[in-house]
Amino acid sequence: MDKTVPPSFTCPPPQRSTLREAALAHLARFGTTRQGLEQVLLRRVARWAQKAQRAGDCAESVAEHAAGLHPVVSAVVEDMVRLGAVDDAVFARSRVRRLVRSGRSARAVQAHLAAKGVAPQVRDEALDMAVGTLSAAEQELCAALVLARKRRLGPFATEPATEDEDDATGMARRNRALGVLARAGFARNVAQRVLEMQHEEAEEWMDRLRAES
Repeated sequence: MDKTVPPSFTCPPPQRSTLREAALAHLARFGTTRQGLEQVLLRRVARWAQKAQRAGDCAESVAEHAAGLHPVVSAVVEDMVRLGAVDDAVFARSRVRRLVRSGRSARAVQAHLAAKGVAPQVRDEALDMAVGTLSAAEQELCAALVLARKRRLGPFATEPATEDEDDATGMARRNRALGVLARAGFARNVAQRVLEMQHEEAEEWMDRLRAES
């Protein structure tokens, strides 16, 4: 019997073996980070604690045992890292490619990876090298163009500006487009370049993004 499992609980707490099985099952379905896997396993421990307390087990004993399982969770996660099943750098590069193709700015990608527990240096390296030979600046431009295409802005506008459009209307249209890109985290110079780009050039950048990623 696993020495971490006291016989006094009505609901048997998770053992290291069951936590390891849960980790492998999760990783078979999802890519994740070290922090992400740890959170998955800690939630499993928390669900056990809630179930044990509802079953009438001593709340203090349950809490104490649940806290004692935290190092076990950390050990299981380290096992997965050593096996190569969890690799924050690989996760970050894959996620950057996906997010850039979906029109997310570098600022938004940084925030997403930070929330997943990816270290700053790993985030920076992923952004620098994730999408083929595209530089970080080129990735940002491509991501902004993807968003512009989704929102039908600039070179992808379905109703482009006409010669008889007055200055106020044109300025309002441009400011709305700049606002969309700014709220998505794109710098003003990137947004301006996108909005001033011709459709043919924009499509060339989109073709390059598809080829590189």
